[in-house]
Amino acid sequence: MYDLDKLKDFIHKAAAKTYAGGGRPEKNPERKGFIELVYQDGDFSYRDSYTGFTRSRGMEVVRYKGLPIWSSSYGGGMVSGQEHFAKDTFNFLKKAMLSKEPGSDSFRGPTSLIDNDWKYEYQQEGEVEEFKGYEEIYFKGNLVFFHRIIGGEIKHR
Repeated sequence: MYDLDKLKDFIHKAAAKTYAGGGRPEKNPERKGFIELVYQDGDFSYRDSYTGFTRSRGMEVVRYKGLPIWSSSYGGGMVSGQEHFAKDTFNFLKKAMLSKEPGSDSFRGPTSLIDNDWKYEYQQEGEVEEFKGYEEIYFKGNLVFFHRIIGGEIKHR
């Protein structure tokens, strides 16, 4: 069917081509009230569907030949009282997501990234088959953003 390394590589590529890479939202999303970003390469397709801004919930789904084979759910957002940093925070989040090492097992960003007053941290347990993660962004040492992430492979047999 498909190789887990190819699946992992596709997930990284899809994330870089959609949210992190400034992909364009679908004009007619499958889920009303959600923003959806889509990417396809060969037999693999990816859809990131999320709602909200300063606090959001979302789900990524990878399909192979139309069959869902992997998903990730995430949620969180700006810390209360820090919403005024949202635009800058999300730009830094995208930068972090694009800066992970090639071949990394991370499904978000690197373990740590510092850029002037900004700091990104990500911890992940597990790999493509089953994982959970937690990311945080700090501005001048103060926590301004967080996300919890869970996901893994989907098997139909």
